[in-house]
Amino acid sequence: MPVIPDIRWIDSADALDDACQALSQAPVLALDTEFFREKTFHPVPALIQIYGGDATYLIDPLEVACTERCRQLLTNDALKLLHASSEDLEVFGHWAGVAPTPLVDTQVAQGLLGEDAAMGYQRLVEFWVGETLPKEETRSNWLERPLSDSQLSYAALDVVYLLMVWQHQRESLERHGRLEWVLEDCNDLVAQSQRSSESDGQWYLRQRQLWRLAPRQVEAYRLMTTWREGEARARDLPRNWVIQDRVLYAIAEKMPANRHDLAAVEGVKPTLIKREGDTLLAMVKQAAHREASELAPAPLAPTLPPFKARMKALKKVVNLDAESLGVAPEVLLRRRELEALVTASLRNQPLPLPDGWRGERLNERLEGALGELAQAG
Repeated sequence: MPVIPDIRWIDSADALDDACQALSQAPVLALDTEFFREKTFHPVPALIQIYGGDATYLIDPLEVACTERCRQLLTNDALKLLHASSEDLEVFGHWAGVAPTPLVDTQVAQGLLGEDAAMGYQRLVEFWVGETLPKEETRSNWLERPLSDSQLSYAALDVVYLLMVWQHQRESLERHGRLEWVLEDCNDLVAQSQRSSESDGQWYLRQRQLWRLAPRQVEAYRLMTTWREGEARARDLPRNWVIQDRVLYAIAEKMPANRHDLAAVEGVKPTLIKREGDTLLAMVKQAAHREASELAPAPLAPTLPPFKARMKALKKVVNLDAESLGVAPEVLLRRRELEALVTASLRNQPLPLPDGWRGERLNERLEGALGELAQAG
């Protein structure tokens, strides 16, 4: 039988504090957010949903700011549930100034139970609860007021079923001895979300073709992406609205010395030259004149035989362990992490081995696989 949620609409500070008092003794809180982000860098909170097993509280962040009592609720000892939490954590950081902790991400939990590591919420509910959630409000306008009855029901069911899902997941995780793994991974998720605003200078590393550039070109790309990150945050615009990744990469590739050269770069339009041309050229010039000793080495080409051999050996270690656990290999180590290990090995640098439960399972075999290849030359 489908659940009919008891919905409480919250649009004042007093009502929010009363809701938090009612929820204060709940051992587990299911959370969700609806937000708008098509035209901004920061998410615009449109709805906050909280459920502790009784009524479902739908908080209107357009009308009420987060109160101190709500911040206390979000960080008390109760377990907080979210699904695919990365953007929700941004919303809570923007609206409440805190991350919900302690946290369990039910998508992470599902990955450690051997199912799809990126399972969507509707499939998750169907898998564990046997109910089919309505889909018609998935892309509705959550900033409109008043919300329709259909929107209210959809938003409430998102958190009502989340609690049910977790009850099943927890039993299975405990049976497999993996509950602590989930808690460890989700602690890392929260820490990562809190570090994200401090790592603007690392955005350039997400470029998959960075290895094709020389060190000075890489430095130009790094400087421009760092600048773009700051501008996107300050202007509250999507990164690609400031300037697209492919354009920044093309500029770094060509290293233009003047506006005429810049205009010849594919994707560079006259409006961009007028608005940002001098700034971009200054960063290219800075990279071109930086001391060679100050430049980071360019990423290694993944097409080189030594690189490919080490990747193959590491993947074999990870795939065998993933198979023994019945999980997807990327749940253990992502490609970027494997590439970092290979790069460190080829450059005779300390290996960035995984921490925690992954390290306990994998590190000895990862080091052994790389050591054998190093000895073989």
